[in-house]
Amino acid sequence: MIGILSDSHDNLTTLRRAVGLFKEAGCKLIIHAGDFVAPFAARELEKSGCLMKAVFGNCDGEKKGLMSVIRPFGTIQDAPLIFNYNDINILVSHLNMPAKNFAAQQKYDVIIIGHTHNPDIQKSGKTLIINPGETGGWLTGKSTIAFFCPETGKAEIIAL
Repeated sequence: MIGILSDSHDNLTTLRRAVGLFKEAGCKLIIHAGDFVAPFAARELEKSGCLMKAVFGNCDGEKKGLMSVIRPFGTIQDAPLIFNYNDINILVSHLNMPAKNFAAQQKYDVIIIGHTHNPDIQKSGKTLIINPGETGGWLTGKSTIAFFCPETGKAEIIAL
């Protein structure tokens, strides 16, 4: 199982809930689609015991601090982050605008985006596009994450 989140915006309470659900689901990988905001928020995700892959969002000003905190358990970089996990080609970006362009290429099995704060799962050809919504809940009042099962290819949005 892969745990997916975005736009956590320093909300430690919801990050702790997300980590609990990731542990409960037996996640091996967490993907964060940007906007941690500060390095202390990333420290909460280390408690999951999972490998993490992440991209910077438009509100992540402390890039060096985030890289330093995340380095022991994962990677963070400017988007797009492209990698293969269990023979699944994954692209992660914070901004949603390029998602349809990337999906049109049909090179990726899964595209994960954030930024809009609106949870959404849709299919574009063979590509599954997942926006986990906002984990922080500050903008919409709804805190969400997503799960993706590599074995079934299915994703779901979970309210925290």
